[in-house]
Amino acid sequence: MLDLLNNLDTYLFLLINGLHNSFFDVVMVYISARFFWIPFYILLLYLLYRTYGWQTIAILLFVALLILITDQGSVHLFKNIFQRPRPCHEIDLQLFVHTVEKCGGRYGFISSHAANSFALAFFVSSLLKEKYSMISLLMYSWAALTIYSRVYLGVHYPGDVLGGALFGILVGWLILILYRVVYRRFIQNKSFGHS
Repeated sequence: MLDLLNNLDTYLFLLINGLHNSFFDVVMVYISARFFWIPFYILLLYLLYRTYGWQTIAILLFVALLILITDQGSVHLFKNIFQRPRPCHEIDLQLFVHTVEKCGGRYGFISSHAANSFALAFFVSSLLKEKYSMISLLMYSWAALTIYSRVYLGVHYPGDVLGGALFGILVGWLILILYRVVYRRFIQNKSFGHS
């Protein structure tokens, strides 16, 4: 069964990675770069502030916690344990893998990009979807484009990004629950910041 899944994962990787051309090579490098999305993050910050006002400061603390957990968890709970080489580090695939930039660390399961982006998509869209009906579509489209770029660039298998997305959604859900508990206990009762 594991061999079947691995073969399917490799087949899908080669299919996506093989669809490269010089134009999309440049596009996918930008899509994969976190700093490229700063205007998008500023838009999200603006929407959060319009919806929650000063409570946005508390929300940003939870976003920081969420990113810390997904980023570090993807390395220490998955990459270092499963030690699955990235496709660009696989000796059997090196003649077939198209890479545009540096391969990155040795191990790829799970993708930190996927975990971070899907955790953020789940958390932020959950907070904003009542006021902005299209936010979930926007957030998950951004996250999906991010993980597609990772496979396209040859640094992750589809299974790496799928695993990262599921882990990210789980963490996003747990952080959302924690935020709501803190909100009800401290912020909603206006006792936030008081002893």
